[in-house]
Amino acid sequence: MSYRVSVDPEVCISSGRCVADAPDLFRFDADEIAEPVPGAPQPADERALDLARACPSGALLVHDADTGEEVDVFG
Repeated sequence: MSYRVSVDPEVCISSGRCVADAPDLFRFDADEIAEPVPGAPQPADERALDLARACPSGALLVHDADTGEEVDVFG
C-alpha cells in the first residue's frame, strides 16, 4: 500500500511538530500554516502514520494513494 500525506489548513494550529520532525517534507507558508514541501517525496507508510499521529491538532491527513480514501491513523 502507498500513502499520501496532506495538511488541512483549516485544522492546523501551527505547532511546528511536523516541520520539526520532517523538515524535508513540511514547511510553514506565509501565514505560518504547515504545508508539504513542493516536490518532496511522500514518506514511507509507517512514517506517514507516525507523523499524522504526532500532529497535536490532527491536521495531517493520510490517504491511500490508490483510492484516495482517508486512512484512520489510530485504527
